Amino acid sequence: MENFYVVKILFLTALASLAAVLWTPLLTHFLYKYRLGKSIRNNGTTPIFTALHKEKEGTPTMGGLIIWVTVLAVALVFFYAGKFIDLDFFRQLNFLTRSQTLLPLGSLVAAAIIGLGDDILDIRGRGKGGLSIKQRLLIYTLIAAVGALWFYFKLDWDLLHVPFVGNFQIGWWYIPIFIFIIVATAFSVNFIDGLDGLAGGTLLTAFGAYGVIAFVQGKYDLAAFCGVIIGALIAFLWFNIKPARFFMGDTGAMSLGVTLGIIAMLTNQALLLPIIGVLFVVETFSSIIQFISKKLRGKKIFLSSPIHHHLEAVGWPEYKIVMRFWLISGVSAVIGLILFLLDK
Repeated sequence: MENFYVVKILFLTALASLAAVLWTPLLTHFLYKYRLGKSIRNNGTTPIFTALHKEKEGTPTMGGLIIWVTVLAVALVFFYAGKFIDLDFFRQLNFLTRSQTLLPLGSLVAAAIIGLGDDILDIRGRGKGGLSIKQRLLIYTLIAAVGALWFYFKLDWDLLHVPFVGNFQIGWWYIPIFIFIIVATAFSVNFIDGLDGLAGGTLLTAFGAYGVIAFVQGKYDLAAFCGVIIGALIAFLWFNIKPARFFMGDTGAMSLGVTLGIIAMLTNQALLLPIIGVLFVVETFSSIIQFISKKLRGKKIFLSSPIHHHLEAVGWPEYKIVMRFWLISGVSAVIGLILFLLDK
């Protein structure tokens, strides 16, 4: 039976990738026709960043549409086909279920729509009109709160697994912990989304690791959901590798960050997320350290933050940073899987 699920996951992954590639030219044409390009900050507060990325001004954003629209379409096609077409093929390929994938899919779409609105505001404001950090924090918290309440009241879930220690019932504390993990993951993914192909490649390995974890746990629909996201990410990366045809935008980064956090909670392996997604942690802490240093000391530690911009500033070529970060994310994902399997 497991062989069937392996074939199902691989088929859906390949199908999502093919579907995304096929409709990408339509999106690209739309983005370029209406000049929905990104403006590079040039207000004097980030001179190094502006100098490094000025050539990218005008590159369309909102490329994350390729990912979440494809995932939503594939999920709905097989869900409704399985209901209305009397063929086992469609019923067996459906992976949209209440217990495993309804919440992460709903969160993906909700966060993506909000991120899309932020991208539009940013384009209209020419780099100055997007959501503020406080507004992002509020939105992430609201989305995470819905997920936390769903887990706690609908799924009656208050277990937190500590690797190599065991499961702990933490009662209502599960709600704030859930919210913190989702918000932290969402912000971390936003931080790493700064170079061509960087966010897409690191997210691909993270979703791959959690797809394997879900499969080992017998959560085959959740593993298939991860596979579909991976397939869409592969197609996105095809066009996002330097020089990028478009950027992911908040409609991609915001939604994928929230969804990754929710999948980590669904598999009860959230405490492995800082290992599997170690670069998300590094990027976040580099920004936090930079902010604290500027506030307390009036000096910067990094030439530019997050750290991938610092590496650019000291002379690393963009492609070298991206490729090395991909390698690190692959190794960290493998280490996370090893710890999961040893713990199991």
